[in-house]
Amino acid sequence: MDLYKLNKTKLEEVKNISFKLEKDIQSLVEENLGLLFGLELVKSEFQLNGLRIDSLGFDQQSRSFVIIEYKKGKSYSVIDQGYSYLSLLLNNKADFILEYQEQTGKTLKRDDVDWSQSRVIFISPQFTTYQKQSIEFKDLPFELWEIKKYSNDTILLNQHKSNSQESVQTISKKDTEMEKISKEVRVYNEEYNLEKGSPETIEIYQSLKERILNLGELDISPTKFYVGFKLSKKVVTDIELQKKQLRVRINLKKGLLDDPKNLFEDVSEKGHWGLGDYEAKITIDSDLDYLMSLIKQSYNYHNNS
Repeated sequence: MDLYKLNKTKLEEVKNISFKLEKDIQSLVEENLGLLFGLELVKSEFQLNGLRIDSLGFDQQSRSFVIIEYKKGKSYSVIDQGYSYLSLLLNNKADFILEYQEQTGKTLKRDDVDWSQSRVIFISPQFTTYQKQSIEFKDLPFELWEIKKYSNDTILLNQHKSNSQESVQTISKKDTEMEKISKEVRVYNEEYNLEKGSPETIEIYQSLKERILNLGELDISPTKFYVGFKLSKKVVTDIELQKKQLRVRINLKKGLLDDPKNLFEDVSEKGHWGLGDYEAKITIDSDLDYLMSLIKQSYNYHNNS
């Protein structure tokens, strides 16, 4: 990709600058982990059982651990490394929980973690065609992100996404350890969430989804329990599909939502999936125009914060 800086009417080339060390990439990402990936940094250089994890993060949205590896070289297998790290995580859950508690000072119980949403992120200036092709499965819990640095102090971070509909189960049966991990770790997509609904609630969801995406540059972020809608890594709202209704949550703290019709309930003191302190039960009879006026409040709040 060619980049240029506009100086009045003249274009000036913006050149790609190589990272000198792998550690430079790691330091940059760890310092901005919340902004780049919406993750909480648990530990840098976490070592366990002879393996070293570059960065250990925690995803508060999915309540799961995220392992991050940085690479400058091209001669490594993301599949082999990815499954090695997931195996380390799933076979040593108590160690990861203990590390989280020691590093953050927060309490975390084994049942508070959704191990099925564990994932591994690889970050590199460039991936080979072979490495990209090796993750061409719809349900592989690995992500490839290319990072570039440019002469005008700009950083570009771009994810390689698979368009394949083939399941990793087709190859995992050939490897005992891979098959074991594939049974415990799953990539949850929008289709998985739609299966929980009924024709009526799916229709409401699709209508609501279209309206939400029309608010601006939002990304769909499915989890095991709901579909989130993100603006620059910040969840604006999330929707949980059920047979008789939708549970819609708005990611605003108590006192920030102007809801004169009291459509939303304050759930700040209750246990619930998703983020934010407000939840509403939406049916075919609900006023979606009014609902969108409330969701827009959350969008504007996160867009300006």
